[in-house]
Amino acid sequence: MWQPINPATPGQKSFAKGDAMSSATASVCVYCGSRFGADPAYREEATALGAALAEEGWRLVYGAGDVGLMGAVANATQNAGGETFGVIPVHLLRHEVGKRDLSAFIVTENMHERKKVMFMNSDAIVVLPGGAGSLDEFFEVLTWRQLGLHDKPVFLLNTNGYWEPLIGLVDHVIAQGFAEASLKGYMAVVPDVPTLAASLRAALS
Repeated sequence: MWQPINPATPGQKSFAKGDAMSSATASVCVYCGSRFGADPAYREEATALGAALAEEGWRLVYGAGDVGLMGAVANATQNAGGETFGVIPVHLLRHEVGKRDLSAFIVTENMHERKKVMFMNSDAIVVLPGGAGSLDEFFEVLTWRQLGLHDKPVFLLNTNGYWEPLIGLVDHVIAQGFAEASLKGYMAVVPDVPTLAASLRAALS
């Protein structure tokens, strides 16, 4: 039976590489939408990613939902025999249909704790198409990387060009002097799951 947890230790501040829970395999955190989106390719790529994670022996770390792209990537990972680690805040258990048949199912008290537990139990971050929540998660880990709080690789899965406006925004921020050009080096844009899998292999080896 699940229990709410408080992952924070008073005074804890390190987000450096190696914070992930000890495991025989690498863990990949996936941020993505709780909807399927307008393009069927989003769901297809989420499913392909889940299968690829299992095939490579990597653990999926995600938001523990069973809806939208979240459910697609988790179900595909499970169907292929992969390990799943889900984290969901108590107030979203019903809305995101908390998926209780995961390898690990953790319920937190709020969104901040959810994001921290997901991040600290992963070795790499992948951002699939999604909405405001996915953008919030992406910019948080990107900012932490910019500030030198971690060195985990961050990948944008740019399915059918979904993230082009976001990439353009980052370019605009740099061009207007609000960030150094190095900001773009803290994220890698990949067009499809095979390219992403190859990039993850290189990053996690």
